[in-house]
Amino acid sequence: MTEDPQRLFCYVHPGRETLLRCNRCERPICQSCAVLTPTGYRCKECVRGQQKIFETARWWDYPLAFLAAGVLSYLGSLVAGLFGFFTILVAPVAGMIIAEAVRFVVRRRRSKYLPIIAVVAVVLGALIIPLANLVFAWLNHYGNLGGGLLGLLWPAVYAALVASALYYRLKGIRI
Repeated sequence: MTEDPQRLFCYVHPGRETLLRCNRCERPICQSCAVLTPTGYRCKECVRGQQKIFETARWWDYPLAFLAAGVLSYLGSLVAGLFGFFTILVAPVAGMIIAEAVRFVVRRRRSKYLPIIAVVAVVLGALIIPLANLVFAWLNHYGNLGGGLLGLLWPAVYAALVASALYYRLKGIRI
């Protein structure tokens, strides 16, 4: 004497039969709507609502992060310009230092967009002098722009390494 269980349909896709439920709101969800969390499956709305709790940044944190990351990256590019090949070793350390400075400036508040804004500032701060030199050379019609492009190599390496180290440090990704 077995009873037929009540048929459940996804609340987002009413045509899909499912056996899953969100472990927070108990609504039925299909496999494409389910998000696996450490505590079980949740619907996308509950996951989105939970993530909003962790976004604590204020509006002034974005310009502060941009300014701090840009200025420190500019200063770091001046120092890294003295190292040449050893920029490969210096840049990730500079990225971690800049990330910690940005965290300090924004008082450890978090947002999805803070790492992205900091990366843009770091790249702009690192490449402002080399790009300005390249534009100056182009405007003055220097014949050897190839040498100017070669002069962008180490600043570009610095910018890429600092930006990646800063992003991963601010994003909280563990490798």
